[in-house]
Amino acid sequence: MNKLQEYLNAHELSEIHPSDIAKILKQLDDSEFAAALKLVPKDLIGDVALALPDRYFDDVVENFSIEELRDAVSALESDDQVDFMHELQEVDESVASKVFDTLDEDDRKEIIKLQTYGEDDAGAYMQLEIFTAYKEEIVHDVIRRFAELRRAKEIENIQNLFIIGNDKKLLFTVGLDDLLVFDFDKTIIKNIEQSEDSFEPKKAEDRENIKDVVHYFEEYDLSVMPIVNAYGVLLGRITSDDIYDIINEHATEQMYHLAGVDDDAEEYDEIFRAGKKRASWLGLNLFTAIFASIVIGFFADTLQSMVALAVLMPIVASMGGNAGTQSLTVVVRQLALGGISQGDAMRIIKKEVLISLMNGVIFAVVMGIVAAVWFKINMLGVVIALSMVINLFMAGLFGAAVPLFLKRMDIDPAIGSTVILTTVTDVVGFFSFLALATYILL
Repeated sequence: MNKLQEYLNAHELSEIHPSDIAKILKQLDDSEFAAALKLVPKDLIGDVALALPDRYFDDVVENFSIEELRDAVSALESDDQVDFMHELQEVDESVASKVFDTLDEDDRKEIIKLQTYGEDDAGAYMQLEIFTAYKEEIVHDVIRRFAELRRAKEIENIQNLFIIGNDKKLLFTVGLDDLLVFDFDKTIIKNIEQSEDSFEPKKAEDRENIKDVVHYFEEYDLSVMPIVNAYGVLLGRITSDDIYDIINEHATEQMYHLAGVDDDAEEYDEIFRAGKKRASWLGLNLFTAIFASIVIGFFADTLQSMVALAVLMPIVASMGGNAGTQSLTVVVRQLALGGISQGDAMRIIKKEVLISLMNGVIFAVVMGIVAAVWFKINMLGVVIALSMVINLFMAGLFGAAVPLFLKRMDIDPAIGSTVILTTVTDVVGFFSFLALATYILL
């Protein structure tokens, strides 16, 4: 608690960032956390709560009254209000209902409006607080109105002015730096018509997939994007800080899925829930491992007649698994970033197969020589070399093809890819090695 008190005493309220407070709170043990939480400035409680990991939200609910939680929600921007209320509902629906009922009518309407969108809709991530001007307004009047709203703290983090017509449809986007070099005595539309710059807005529809919006931000290096409905009416905006959060969440989700872990379950401290989710994937892995063992069982006589095969066999499967994981990770990441177009599948597969084959030949020669010298059987080196080439070829093929196929079927390419790949590389590795050994050595 002393750390937080010292930080608050050393900084002006206007300089305090919620993430810095959250960072200090995470360093405290359970006995200090509740007391330190009470020191957080009231208008920052909501931002600090959202900056903390989800598991801390229980403490936020327990340590603040309904009125304090209502004030925390009221101080947030509209998109963050929805996130806060969602977390509140996850912890205690009764408290969430009471807090919602005490909010003013405008906040309730905005929250309800944003909650109508699906989690993949761009509209679910937009802020409804925007600064707009009509095309026939005088620039001087717009700037004066902006200054008044900013001083009253009714608008924050404004980078662009959105120009609309009388029908509320978005016409242009003007950066504040451009606005300052306009002729203040003329209308906005007159300035735009006389300017050599383009003010055509980069925009997205509210029902558009948020992943596409993320790609727009990356492609056009945007800091903010207006969101419109199907008729072009301006609804809100998405800012770069929200995009960063979405990118981080998606990257975490991809890593968890590749490891066969449920991202939602891992956010909480419930051991049974997280263990149950992991167990389902481990059960599937056990089934595939049994399948690989059955393949080995077909060659029991071969293994008994030559112990060296049992020593070398795991090397083939391991090399194939690692090579396949490399291809899989690269392709899944490129799919997540939108770096693979619809007609790009064959190019990606060929590239990954060639890379795997190249490495397969190199390490096949190395391992072939090692095996021949180690066990003093020249043909054993040939067997393991050929099986490594075969298995790395399959690893590159399936490592690239599986996520591309899952994407084509509209399934998250990270989900299930590792299980399929592991099965292929283990089965092909064991089968090719033992079958070649049976045919060549025995």
